[in-house]
Amino acid sequence: MTLTFDARIVGAEIHCDIGSDLAITEPIFCFSLMVKPGVVSGATLLRTYAGYAEVLLPDIPAGGVVRFVLRHDRAGFAVHNRAWLPLGGYLRTKAGCVALPGLAEGVKGDVPPRVVPWFQGLPLVPQPAEWHPAGGTVAVDGFAGEALEPLAALAGRLNLGLHGALAVQVETVPDMAENAYDMVIERTGVTIRAAGEAGVFAAGISLLTLLQTTGGDLPLGRIVDAPRFGYRGQHLDCARHFYRVETILRLLDLMALLKLNRFHWHFADDEAFRVEVDCVPDLWRKTAFRGEREAVPAVYGGGIRAGGSYSKADVALVLQRAEQLRIEVLPEIEIPAHSHALIKAVPGLRDPGDNGEEVSVHGYLDNIVNPAMQATWDFLHPLVAEIAGMFPIGMLHLGCDEAPHGAWSGSPAVAALKAREGLATQDDVQGWMMARLAAHLAERGIRSAAWEEAAKGSNGGIGNDALLFSWTGQGPGIEAARRGHDVVMCPAQHVYFDMAHTGDAADWGAAWAAFVALEDVVAWLPVPKGAEDVAHRIVGVEGCFWSEFTTEDRQMEPMLAPRILGMANKAWDRRDSLDGPGLRALAQVYAPLFDRIGWRWHKGA
Repeated sequence: MTLTFDARIVGAEIHCDIGSDLAITEPIFCFSLMVKPGVVSGATLLRTYAGYAEVLLPDIPAGGVVRFVLRHDRAGFAVHNRAWLPLGGYLRTKAGCVALPGLAEGVKGDVPPRVVPWFQGLPLVPQPAEWHPAGGTVAVDGFAGEALEPLAALAGRLNLGLHGALAVQVETVPDMAENAYDMVIERTGVTIRAAGEAGVFAAGISLLTLLQTTGGDLPLGRIVDAPRFGYRGQHLDCARHFYRVETILRLLDLMALLKLNRFHWHFADDEAFRVEVDCVPDLWRKTAFRGEREAVPAVYGGGIRAGGSYSKADVALVLQRAEQLRIEVLPEIEIPAHSHALIKAVPGLRDPGDNGEEVSVHGYLDNIVNPAMQATWDFLHPLVAEIAGMFPIGMLHLGCDEAPHGAWSGSPAVAALKAREGLATQDDVQGWMMARLAAHLAERGIRSAAWEEAAKGSNGGIGNDALLFSWTGQGPGIEAARRGHDVVMCPAQHVYFDMAHTGDAADWGAAWAAFVALEDVVAWLPVPKGAEDVAHRIVGVEGCFWSEFTTEDRQMEPMLAPRILGMANKAWDRRDSLDGPGLRALAQVYAPLFDRIGWRWHKGA
């Protein structure tokens, strides 16, 4: 059987054609959209499950085509670009399931790059705190000496030359900050002054990068440098799409090249829990894959069957690479919401008497665990202990975002909990739950982290010195900082790299927060004006990548690059020196470097 499939955007609608060389009786089209789909004409909607749908098509005659029209069934969600077309489509027929040809997915690679004036400063991301040019350059083919040996493996993996004739020596200065360095580049050699290995590593990254971005004509002068923030992160959603371990390792290498030092590993969400744990083996065994006859169907382009889980050996491999690159790994589970996979795999996490009809932002009817059920705590306590024990960072991100409106409103058990604990609202219940779990972790020496919503509740929310991530904007982060929380800024309007670069229908990506052009990544202040009183509470910056429309690992790369350059600079540069034109010029400088390391980048960004 040979099938054809085409889908295109026509106004607010998606027009689809499916053809076959053989006759098919009562075919069912199974697919996923970004949000719940509805049929406008030409077919019959049989079932929806979040963004997944099954549509009964008319019989397809041999050599014929059936045509039908879809629309996103949610107010406020327009069809913006190709990422909003059907993903992971297949036909269920009387003879079995057969995959449809895939549409062209991801960022298009045939877009001509935008040419801008060449960057006039030091061609380095992040920009250093101080650069004092001495005038002139020295032709360099690499560096000699033991100082940069910790970078040798990284340089080899990235196809970046490291070894050569210019000598590098290190002078130890104990009173310098841990990641600070003072580096002088002369024709006779390079001298690095630092307190220890961390500073030398940062200086070495600068040298390795400059060797590439200058074409070997190293500028003479002095760099005095230290990071602005201790937390410089990149997040990756491995729940919606299962990324191969090799892809994660490649991301860690890129992060190291940009002096990022926290990998936020999001491996649990509504669609899957992807780390193998001993305490609840059904958790990953039942949710690692989604698709036909799986616990979760083909939501977000899963196709007939897609997914996987990370073994303990996989986790150890990621941790080993991260340690070599001076990166810490922050694991994240997701509670109380975004827990549909947990609920499918583990009995007792919902109140059987709950008659509420709350629907999550992604269209799930049952994606929030119930804190009034003892089974919830019997499940969570061993789970958080095992996950936290796997990662040496001493911190566990608990999630806590996007609880559906009206959550627990139909639960008699939560009504009793409210009466017993003096809780009035949904936010109070959530705050009580998060504070209880965070206290449990704190007693075991583990610090909690969570999304900004964890601070909600009249009882003060999560408390327990939790690190909070401000994602809907910066306002919630400033408010949390004034209540005593340390905060990582990751405003979606600037550093959510799953957002489309442009509003072009031929582009790729989400758009609920904004279209995030390259210039937008640096068009904000980590400490906004008027928030200077809590500047000490803003401890970091993080870029995020959510994978709702990702079906292949390689699609992630041009969504990050070159925008990740701007985020890395925000996290490190004390002067906050890059504006939009400067970032675009530096992105042009970095284009050959991305090509050399084999990292795809958005040429039309």
